[in-house]
This record gives sequence, structure tokens and C-alpha cells, in this order.
Amino acid sequence: MDLPSAGQARCLPYFARVSPPGFIIIRRMKAYGQLTRAELIELVGELQQKAGDNEVQQIKNIDALRDNEERLRAILETAVEGIITIDERGSIESFNPAAEKIFGYAANEAIGKNIKLLMPEPFRREHDGYLKNYHQTGHAKIIGIGREVVGQRKDGTTFPMDLSVSEVKLANRRMFTGFVRDITERKQLEKEIIEISNREQQRIGQDLHDGLCQELAGIELMCRVLEQKLAAKSKAESKQAGEIALHIRDAISHTRKLARGLSPVEFEANGLMSALQELTAHVQKLFRVECRFECPETVLIRNNVFATHLYRIVQEAINNAVKHGKAKSISISLKPAGDRFALAVTDDGVGFSNETKKNGGMGLHIMKYRAGVVNAALEVRSGVDGAGTTVRCVFQKNL
Repeated sequence: MDLPSAGQARCLPYFARVSPPGFIIIRRMKAYGQLTRAELIELVGELQQKAGDNEVQQIKNIDALRDNEERLRAILETAVEGIITIDERGSIESFNPAAEKIFGYAANEAIGKNIKLLMPEPFRREHDGYLKNYHQTGHAKIIGIGREVVGQRKDGTTFPMDLSVSEVKLANRRMFTGFVRDITERKQLEKEIIEISNREQQRIGQDLHDGLCQELAGIELMCRVLEQKLAAKSKAESKQAGEIALHIRDAISHTRKLARGLSPVEFEANGLMSALQELTAHVQKLFRVECRFECPETVLIRNNVFATHLYRIVQEAINNAVKHGKAKSISISLKPAGDRFALAVTDDGVGFSNETKKNGGMGLHIMKYRAGVVNAALEVRSGVDGAGTTVRCVFQKNL
């Protein structure tokens, strides 16, 4: 009978180390690394609950306990997800090999430390308050939901990660299990796709403005000349030529609006402010809703790509407010928020349902992607009694 090595034992949660030495039998295991995230979370939760039950009961079937321990160890060692368990105080109790690879810490370096070890500021200093608030109110922002967060490796570098947290309530305490996946490559690919899309939109917008609009302007001029020549011969034909010129003028106006929509932010530092001010006027005219823009001080963003991402987030939030929220009033604000800026869109519509927030539509996903590209934090929340919605994006000042 083989026993787990010291390194393997450190990766096991406390509940997989409670039986006397010699009881853990190593057998040929299923490839748990092939499980989906949902299957993995469900299985680990089930095994944790069984282990918790064994803490307060006399163990009548030692074979069942052995099997439970073996399955837990197999999951921890083979899962491609980083799996970390913590207690109510946030102390790390287990740290599997995938977590070691993701964060750069060996299990014996992480176990016993506070989970804040794996977080950058400002999340590190806020985490204890979050745990305290959850214990007091039972309101969770991550548990059972899953979200994209920022992690910090041993070398101090930060990276985007997908985090799902499950909770297990035992007889006399509770514990939490985090499932972590490094999504650096995925976020980089998303960033490249969006940047390519933006560049292509800008190119098409410029071609429309500088190419098609100029050609249409030339045709309009020719119609005006023809109108004048026909005036002395046939008033009816001269009138038709004038009407053609008017239609061409309308086509030029529509084409310029299309070009403006494809490339809305000018290449100046104050381009975002100007674009948002113009957007509010356009929204009022197009949707017939009250729309205002508030910017108490000058906000300069020199990176036009970043400014365009922020503009698109606002544009999508407004579209959601009008189309889905049935809003009658929309407010856009761009203000300082400590050492950062906060860009917010608030409406008086019907608000987001919890299911919508959890799953989200394509528009919400794209807003999150765009926020991630500019390293901004995006928050979507409903107002009092679920009425109205606020989309808030907090970003650095040095964009």
C-alpha cells in the first residue's frame, strides 16, 4: 500500500488528512482534469459536504471514507483549475498543483496564509471587510456567481482570472472553495479582436467621409450646374435636377453620420468629452428621452483607442436603457474618483433582473471586455427597489 508524499498531503484539505496514517489507498483514478468547471464545482462540493458530515459522526464505513479521500486527492492533483480552500477568516487550507502553477507559490508557502496574499491592491485591503460583511449580512458578490477578477503572482505581477467560489457549511463552521483559471491569453485575444474591429471601423468611417462624401458632393455640384442650364429651357426639368441635388445632399448628411458613428471620438485629448456631449444631444433627438452629460472638470484622455472603448461602453449602456429598460431619463457623468476617474450611465428604467446580471447578454459581455481592455472596473447595479440601472466604469487617470 502506497501513501501520499508530503507534498501531495499538503495539497489535501484538512478533511482529507484527518484519518490515521495508512488509510489512504492509492488506486487508478478517473482523469478529473477532463471535467468541465460546472462538473468540478459540483463534485468537489459534494465531497466536501460528505467530509464535513464525517467530522461530526462516528465513521461506520471506513471504506467510504477512504474512497472520498482518494477522489478529493485525485481531483486536486489532476484538475486544470486552480483549487484553493479557505476558512471563515480567509486562511488558506489547501492549494492544489494547478494553483501553484498559476500563482507561483508552493503549497507550503501558501497554506496558513491569508487569501489576500493572492490579491493586488485595492482588493487586498478590501477583502477582510468583504468577508466581515458577508458573515453579518449573508450578501455575497462572488459566491455562487463567478466573475472575472485580478490575481497577483508571487513575483508581484498581476493577471486576469476567472473565479468561482462555492461555500460548504459544516456543523460548527463554514469553508469556501475557489476555482481559479488564468485567462490572460483569452483576454489578450479579446483585446486584439476588439482593436482590429475598432481599426476597421475607423478605416471605413474615414473612407466614407473622405471618399464617398467627396464623390457625392461632386455629383451634387454637377446637378446644380445642370439645374441652372435647364432653367432657361425647361422649368420642369430644371426643378427635377434641383430635387436630385437635394436628395444627394441628404445622402451626404446620412453618410457623414454613418462615418461619425464608426469613428465617434476625435484624435484630441478632450475627444471623449466632446463625443459624449454630442452623444447626449443625439440620444435626445433620436429616442425622445431626457439625456444629460455632467463633467465638472476637464478629463483628458490621450489614447484614442481607450477613449473609443469608453465611448462604446456608454453607447451600449444607453442602448440597453432605452431598448430594454424603457428609460425616460438618462444621465451620463464623468468625474474624478480618488486617484481614478468614474464614468457612469444612470437611467430610470425597469432595471436589471438578477438572472440578467448573472448571465448577461452580448452587450453586457462586450462592455466587460472593453472595460478589461482599458484595465477598468465595470459594475452594473440596479437602483432602489430594483428600479433603474447604473453602469459604472472606473479607470486610471493616465490613459
